[in-house]
Amino acid sequence: MSAQKLVMMANQIAQFFESQPDSPPADQTAEHLKKFWDPRMRAALIAHFAAGGEGMSPTALAAAQVLADAQRKAKIGDLG
Repeated sequence: MSAQKLVMMANQIAQFFESQPDSPPADQTAEHLKKFWDPRMRAALIAHFAAGGEGMSPTALAAAQVLADAQRKAKIGDLG
């Protein structure tokens, strides 16, 4: 799947969670991506984020940061 398509989908999900009052929209967006996106899709989105995140909304960028941080922590945990 193209980065452009992943960005569009992430932005749509982020926009939905921006309208929800429950918790921070970036956290909810990241949780949704963890639950429902294939690991390869998440990895591609994180890679796009790491390359500058062109086209990503502020909430989608923040969600990608949450995912990247979680991925980094998981890799560190694998080393121990």
